[in-house]
Amino acid sequence: MKLNTLYIAAFLVIVGTGCKKDFLDVNTNPNALPTATPAFVLANAINQSAINMLAPNETGMFWGGQWTQSNGYIISTTLFSYSFTNGDFNYWDNTYDNLYDYQYVIDNAATANQLYLKGPAKVMQALAFQKLVDLYGNIPFSDALKGVKSLAPKFDDQQKVYEGLITLLDGAISDLKANAFASAYSSSDIIFKGSTTNWIKFANSLKLRILMRQARVTGRDAYITAEVNKIVAEGSGVLASGTDVGVNPGYTPSAGQINPFYDSYGYSETNARRANNNWPRGTEFFINTLKSTGDTARLTRIFYAIGNENSASPGVSVKPEIADNYVGVPFGSSAGFLPAVTSAPGPSVLVRGTYNKPYILMTAAEAQFNLAEAKQRYGSTVSLTGTAQSYYEAGVKESYRLLGAPAADATRLLASGVQNVDFAASTNKLQAIGYQKWLCYANYNGLEAWSEYRKNNYPVTPQSKNYVGTERPLRLYYPGTEFGSNGANVTAQGTINPLATKIFWDID
Repeated sequence: MKLNTLYIAAFLVIVGTGCKKDFLDVNTNPNALPTATPAFVLANAINQSAINMLAPNETGMFWGGQWTQSNGYIISTTLFSYSFTNGDFNYWDNTYDNLYDYQYVIDNAATANQLYLKGPAKVMQALAFQKLVDLYGNIPFSDALKGVKSLAPKFDDQQKVYEGLITLLDGAISDLKANAFASAYSSSDIIFKGSTTNWIKFANSLKLRILMRQARVTGRDAYITAEVNKIVAEGSGVLASGTDVGVNPGYTPSAGQINPFYDSYGYSETNARRANNNWPRGTEFFINTLKSTGDTARLTRIFYAIGNENSASPGVSVKPEIADNYVGVPFGSSAGFLPAVTSAPGPSVLVRGTYNKPYILMTAAEAQFNLAEAKQRYGSTVSLTGTAQSYYEAGVKESYRLLGAPAADATRLLASGVQNVDFAASTNKLQAIGYQKWLCYANYNGLEAWSEYRKNNYPVTPQSKNYVGTERPLRLYYPGTEFGSNGANVTAQGTINPLATKIFWDID
């Protein structure tokens, strides 16, 4: 089944002459499958990676305390009562299918004389494996992606997988340096259009994320500092100012060919408002925190004021964009907060008619906050040339830039004297970095927001109104499909309780 998925997927892209409207068209006989070239498969695999992130990001946005649901729907008990099973939240199967696609590129790049595709494929594999660890803990890694050679792959220890991802990314960087993109095939790279420099910066930024995620684990300091210094010594740096990792295959106003976030939470290809637009709402905690810190410039970009977007003036709220018109919902509340009187995802991600924004996988802001954390935690033992404050302030400015908020407001905020906003005025520097990193994920990367919350227990977001107790979701169950195909290895992982069984980097 995975091989059929791979070959059929190859028809979803047309590369070599540019990304056009037929990028996502399918019109072929699935019973007569051709050989797919790595360039075809890479482009589709990257597009599929973006689509695959939509659902876990949604879950993370909720459990990370940034989104809740309006009361125009029956309350979701899986999300807000934490009553889910191994039949819910299956992000496993489509991610491993996606990983097989990247493995196909790696295995066939040399034969097709497309070695420049191996590096990007390895970076994307590392991104996908990291997602799986953060959702499920121990996973098949060293024994995975071998097809019929390993039909029941063993599971690897999650910390060892994290270490393996650093090695995988080192290999990706070596491949990228050795193989410049052929210009005729640069369009198969639907992120950076063949820029190996940016792929290396992405790889370094992902390495830094993986390292900082485990920074609170006892006994990891020597390993982490050594690896951070290797990033510095490599010389390419992390994602530069204005450079985010955004997937764009050439979205067109046709069914199934528009930005998936826009399609799910905003509008159709004909600009008709989706019913789902009435569902996600900013939490009362998040919106009130932005107000209390004077961060209204970002507030007006992350959310719309009550009444939502003005259809006659796309990107502008119906109500005046003043703080009092931004209303959040208590997390998990099941009554009293209808869609029309609460704040929906805003113009940074949803503007009627703007269906072709890139789908963001990683931001330059995150990379800067990870540099700030590394410098603050490890000081002179890491050879970073900037200060924790300089990286922190660059991260805030990059967050403003991505959201489309005025740069002058970022400058004002950074000298405001407010805790967790003004670095110099913040008594707990790591807490300030953690809060701003959590904030920069809003609407873009909910899984990372939830992961940072689990790692730091900060910010202290309210418990769900639909749950009695203090427990929070810490991970997911292994899906029932994996029990069916690899049951002995799943069972060997022991009893899993998503409200008690922690990912290795979640120490308290």
